Amino acid sequence: MSDEKNLPVESEEEDDMEIITLTDQEGNEVEFELLDVVPYENEEYLVLAPVEPGEVDNVEIFRIEADPESDEESYFGLDSEEELEAVYEEFKKRNADLYDFAD
Repeated sequence: MSDEKNLPVESEEEDDMEIITLTDQEGNEVEFELLDVVPYENEEYLVLAPVEPGEVDNVEIFRIEADPESDEESYFGLDSEEELEAVYEEFKKRNADLYDFAD
């Protein structure tokens, strides 16, 4: 799911969770819970967790890029391990009181 993700994205509130549906590379719809939108070095990043039961306790992080000519956003997976770690650390700082992070 590291390729560009284009809106429109279906979003719905479910028991105080915001659910986002993305389409993977094979065309399958995958639901995620939006955990946070993290600002980092003049960019914004989505931090998502899979909703599907039995999924691994990992998060997916996507950089948000807005199209200046429309209201659409695109989501891009992160190629840099350094960028991924830095955004994840910022997410942990912002959410230390909400989640129990295992280091």
